[in-house]
Amino acid sequence: MKLWLVRHAQVLFPPGTCYGLLDVPAGPEVTLECARDLAAALPAGACISTSPLQRCEHLAQAVIELRPDLVYKTDARLQEMNFGAWEGRPWADIPLGEFEVWTANFADHAVGGHGDSVGAVMARVAQAFDELPQAVDSVWITHAGIIRAAELVANGVRQVSRPDQWPRDGVACGQWRTLELTQ
Repeated sequence: MKLWLVRHAQVLFPPGTCYGLLDVPAGPEVTLECARDLAAALPAGACISTSPLQRCEHLAQAVIELRPDLVYKTDARLQEMNFGAWEGRPWADIPLGEFEVWTANFADHAVGGHGDSVGAVMARVAQAFDELPQAVDSVWITHAGIIRAAELVANGVRQVSRPDQWPRDGVACGQWRTLELTQ
């Protein structure tokens, strides 16, 4: 079986701005383009789960319109990391000292003062991963951070304590990766 890790389409938000839990929309045209490509690629019977954030849920809805044989459910565990007070701010405006505080306690620090910790994100992704159906392909329509966490979990890594353990290679907006999972 496979786990399809799909990143939402490009958002309608200024480049270089921090958004995680901030519910920003994706462009409708690029969402439809991604949905067409994904709908053509997905196997029959795939189980789709999506982040509840509109940039993901709109993509799931567009896929279902093209592939009425598939259904989806919303799963809050697949929403992006909450960056707390950093949400909506240009990355360049976030003081270096705030990044240093986070990276010094990478697993447990609440990002942006009151957001998620990497450890909390890893725990919720691991829980969703552990509940994957075993007989069919699963599709997660989600975010870059969740895809990185899922790849770690699929490789047996349930916790990271340092920034250099976090995957740098990401999935572009509107693209996906598949992971071969053993049953």
